This record gives sequence, structure tokens and C-alpha cells, in this order.
Amino acid sequence: MSGANGSSTWRNWAGNVTARPAREATPASVAELAAEVRRAAEDGLTVKAVGTGHSFTSAAATDGVLIRPGLLTGIREIDRAAMTVTVEAGTPLKRLNAALAREGLSLTNMGDIMEQTVAGATSTGTHGTGRESASIAAQITALELVTADGSLLTCSAKENPEVFAAARIGLGALGIVTAITFAVEPVFWLTAREEPMAFDRVTADFDELYAENEHFEFYWFPHTGNCNTKRNNRSAGPAAPPGRVRAWIDDEFMSNGLFQAVCSLGRVAPATIPAIAKVSSRALSARSYTDIPYKVFTSPRRVRFVEMEYALPREAAVGALREVKALVDRSPLRVSFPVEVRTAPADDIALSTASGRESAYIAVHMFKGTPYQAYFTAVERIMTEHAGRPHWGKLHTRDAAYFAEAYPRFGEFTALRDRLDPERRFANAYLRRVLGD
Repeated sequence: MSGANGSSTWRNWAGNVTARPAREATPASVAELAAEVRRAAEDGLTVKAVGTGHSFTSAAATDGVLIRPGLLTGIREIDRAAMTVTVEAGTPLKRLNAALAREGLSLTNMGDIMEQTVAGATSTGTHGTGRESASIAAQITALELVTADGSLLTCSAKENPEVFAAARIGLGALGIVTAITFAVEPVFWLTAREEPMAFDRVTADFDELYAENEHFEFYWFPHTGNCNTKRNNRSAGPAAPPGRVRAWIDDEFMSNGLFQAVCSLGRVAPATIPAIAKVSSRALSARSYTDIPYKVFTSPRRVRFVEMEYALPREAAVGALREVKALVDRSPLRVSFPVEVRTAPADDIALSTASGRESAYIAVHMFKGTPYQAYFTAVERIMTEHAGRPHWGKLHTRDAAYFAEAYPRFGEFTALRDRLDPERRFANAYLRRVLGD
């Protein structure tokens, strides 16, 4: 039996969203999940599946039935002829990455954390950075979902293609994803080159740095003119991971332990932030290492924060970032978190932030518990002036009227939602705001 219990409070990872569902269920099979959806309909309740709560928005919050996918995990099938892997929706990305590596396989690209479930990550448009390789959802070749009437629908480029065009980034609005098929390739080596670089140089050379590297990203440290750049490119190997001491200093002590302490000090004494930023951004040194993809693309994130991220037309990104820097420089804002800049090629998914246009992403963060509204509001104003599209899982204030302008295929998505979920079984407050009712 699927476990169902009374109401308890659900919280997301950042702790900024809470919900009290009427009941929770942990189905052990697709059939049990479909039965939960039908039962919710009989009781007049809405249904939402949650992943690991890594969205900063209330995308997964519900006062109806909360579906936990903890038993819907694991690899269903690896098809070496088609070079695909089919995986249950609740499988964490870190388990998928490790399992694929054992099979000598890998996804082509991924984001920088791997705690999320495959369904949660793809449904909200999680992405890394890439010149040719796009978001995790863009690597989907087929998916399966339970729709509002409890039936199972499979879709791909050939089967139910109109659903496939939308459901890869479906926001949980079209049904509950139960399995995903990803394109994979033989595991390969990536060489990462991390190097500090001045803000003025990175922004002046951004087009070249983008064009010359398969995966380019950089971080600007507010209150300074300093950035850290990261270039990931395929190489012949062999593996040359960072030394254990250096890895611990860079990835644990600097990025988690010391950073946590610095952010905590900044929260208590914001006036110290600019001085700390100047020292810490200058303390960075260049390093290069080679490993299999997921060990290069991803890193642990133990310092809790809230985040807003906007996708802009790639050609608008540098101008917008310079505006963000000018904003921080002239304001009383004190920002301890670096601003992250990544890129993505255009894709063909209706509500992908990169749908139909080459994109660059600008992400701003604030340490958990620090007032973020003034900073995020000011940055959001800059982003919307550049036709920005906010990440579906990160904080923003946009609504359906805005998205109808920002996404040429918005009407295609909402029409499909009307067909698949006419009674709004999968609705919640967030979907009402971003998709309309």
C-alpha cells in the first residue's frame, strides 16, 4: 500500500516555502500513483508531486494531496542501441549520474547541483552552461506521465509530439511525471580550468570566451571588480582530479565552511561585506583538473540561500550585468554571494527559458535569512527591461500576462493544459499566477 498520513508541514530546501497538505502519499508504483490521483478527484482535492524541494518558488506547494516520489526510483532500462536511459521520476540526479558512470555512460550536460530528482529538475528547467549542449530537459527523448483522469500517457517526438513539446518542462501543470528517458553518450573526460579574471576583462571578452569553450561560466563578486571564470572542455584524459587537500580547501572549506562563516558575519554586520568580498575574491587562485562529467559539472552546496535567475537573449547579458554592477555600486545594498553567469543554446521546448533563442543566465543569490527583496526587485527590473525570462524554480514576481509576452508558445502550453487538466487537478497558487486560470 502507498503510505498515507495526516497533515504535516512540508518545507522546501531554502526554508522560504511551507505548505500543509491535507494528506501525503508515497506510492510504490505507477498504478498506485494513478489511484492516488483518482482518489484525490473523488475527494475534490488537488495533487502535487514534490521532489527534494530545491525550488525557491512555491511550485510544489499544495494544500491537497502531496505525492512523495521516494519509492519511484531507479533505472528501468538502458538501451545501448538507441543510447538512452529510462529512469523513474523520483530518482535523484546524483544516483543517476553514479549509476550511468558505472555503466560507462553520461549525460551530455547538467546543472551544478545534483540533489534534485530527475522529474523535479527537468520540470522546472534546471540547466548548466553550454555553447551547444542545453538543459537537462533538452536531453529528454521520451517521458511518461499520469494525467488528471488517472490515465498513463507516454510522449516523444513521434508519440504525442504536442505533449512532448511542452511536458519536458511542464511545471507540474500537465500531469505527474513517472518516468523519463534521457539521451546518453559514452562517458568522456572534461578538463576544467578555473581562473580569476577582472570584471572588465570578462565582460569585454565574453563573446570570445563563450565561442572558444564548450562550457563557459563566471562569477562576479559584488563590491569588487573581480570574477572567477570556469571553462570546461572535453579532453583526451587521463583523469587528474584536484588533489585531496586542494579539493577540500576549495570545495569544502572555501565554498562551504568558510563561506558559511563569512555569510553569517555579513548577516549580522552587513558593513563588513565589501571588505570581506575584496579579500576573498583576491584569495582565489587558478586551478585545472580533469574528471568524468558529473564530477566536474557539479559541486556540493551546503550554504543555504535564496536565488533569482533570469534568462536573457545572449547579446543582452553583458549590458544587463554591467547595469547590475552599477546598481550595487551606487546603492546601500550589501551582497555576500557572487553573481553567476551561464549560457544555453536555443531549444524547442515551449516554456524553456531558452525556447527559440540563444540565452545567457544571470543569477543573484542572498544568504538564507538575509533580507533579499530590495536587491532582487532592483535586479528584476533590469532583467525585465531586457525581455528576461525567470527560471521557473527561482524567485520572481512575474505573472501569466508577462509570460504571454515573453514566450511565443505560451498559448500552446496553456491550451494543452486545458485539454489534459480541465478541472485543474494539478493547480496550486504558483501555477494560477504564472499560467493564469
